[in-house]
Amino acid sequence: MMREAAESDERVCDAALARAFDFLGKRWSGVLLGTLLTGPAGFSELKRALSGISDSMLSERLSELRRAGLVERRVDEGPPVAVTYELTSAGLALLPALRELATWAMENLPA
Repeated sequence: MMREAAESDERVCDAALARAFDFLGKRWSGVLLGTLLTGPAGFSELKRALSGISDSMLSERLSELRRAGLVERRVDEGPPVAVTYELTSAGLALLPALRELATWAMENLPA
């Protein structure tokens, strides 16, 4: 009986929080979303903003964010043809959380 009480008191991470960090914790995902918070951007512009990311990784992360419904890909037929990526309403809903994380990092993590 004592063992049952101890097992039921174990701490458990919130499942939604675990999913959020599993998704946003992938390398480049969070900073890519943060980069798009300032507005739509093309592939080359995003690549320049995210120093060190490869073309294939950027493409992969953009695809994942699109599948999750956080980023939308828009094609302007031009001429010239232009592709831009922008946050959806679900992506924009992350704005307060990302700003809070950035503030926390500035105040608590060494540069």
